Amino acid sequence: MATPSEYAADLATVRAAAARIAGHVHRTPVVTCSTLDLASGRALFFKCENFQKVGAFKFRGACNAVMQLDAATARHGVVTHSSGNHAQALALAARMRGIPAHVVMPRTSSAVKRRAVKDYGARVVECEPTLPARETTARAVLEETGGVLIPSYDHPDVIAGQGTAALELLEDAGPLDAIVAPVGGGGLLSGVCVAARGLCPTVRVFGAEPAGDDDAARSKAGGRLVLQTDPRTVADGLLTSLGALTWPIIRDRVERILGVDEEEIVRAMRLTWERAKLLIEPSSAVAIAAVLCREFRELEGIRRVGIVLSGGNVDLPCDPATVAARSHGAGSERIPSTTRYSRGVCQIARSCSKIKIWSSTPPTTWRTPRCRSTRSSLGPTPVTRLRIRSRRRQSRRRLGFRVGGARP
Repeated sequence: MATPSEYAADLATVRAAAARIAGHVHRTPVVTCSTLDLASGRALFFKCENFQKVGAFKFRGACNAVMQLDAATARHGVVTHSSGNHAQALALAARMRGIPAHVVMPRTSSAVKRRAVKDYGARVVECEPTLPARETTARAVLEETGGVLIPSYDHPDVIAGQGTAALELLEDAGPLDAIVAPVGGGGLLSGVCVAARGLCPTVRVFGAEPAGDDDAARSKAGGRLVLQTDPRTVADGLLTSLGALTWPIIRDRVERILGVDEEEIVRAMRLTWERAKLLIEPSSAVAIAAVLCREFRELEGIRRVGIVLSGGNVDLPCDPATVAARSHGAGSERIPSTTRYSRGVCQIARSCSKIKIWSSTPPTTWRTPRCRSTRSSLGPTPVTRLRIRSRRRQSRRRLGFRVGGARP
């Protein structure tokens, strides 16, 4: 076991990071929910990093790393490769510092995320959606610009910045018996661990990860770093493997890694949306699912639990027009969607509710009568087509569209 001074971050560096980023980051609230308390059998305190700038804890680490740079280094800008929250966090931190930011993003990244990074003033460099391509492109950008690389988690300043969330949690919630945080690359969990264990050596720290992306649990069980090769989970913020700097902290200071399956993640996400009224992303729901799982509930000596909600960047499964249609008596569980949604969010929505999401134009055999002619190879009969067209018009009227004239 390494000594605390041998880790990439410690309580002193976390406190220094807190002073450095004060005034730049939000001090996010700590909230409670009696329904989730009853479900878990414990008193839960949620550190809401979904209310952080860019909607995720990532801004803490990125801001600390950027503000730490000396003027001579900073003027060349910062570089990273990321397709998610870290890309937006670094872009915003660089804009606040007044320096250039160059972000390498896979060409398959969502248009919304690319637009957000550009809106924060960063230059986006596209690459193929593979890790070797991302690293190769980032090296080329570094050589071109002379900037400094700020990785998303495996960096001392990033780890220290993420640990500031634990400082605020313990200050606002008071003494805790345990803290649970999701783990992907380990930047958040390792930062929370060094901060919490530095302030209160008796606090128990747990990591939470999807069962389909269990490299942290396998690394912990085997005592050596195991890299993830084929992650399969809806929690797309946790797809990375532990890093060389985060692994020693997690190996020595984290008590256990709790694994949860996809159904538990979706159920926890829905419960939090409905009862706590907190809009969280699947990665955040992993930590809540871990607290609700049997393995954690059977642990003794734990009464007060802090949970770090890592972020809330998720596309909503239905738009305001759909909600209005339901509230005005659409009378159907099958509601047309007027916008396009990612495959993962549609999967969550189908699992969470009875609402069925489809494209703007329903299939031509939608709710056709159960007669032999509609199932024939010749397609619907003329009468059936008229019924389909009539139902389409009824749906468009409910959504406030003008009906009449040429067929849309």
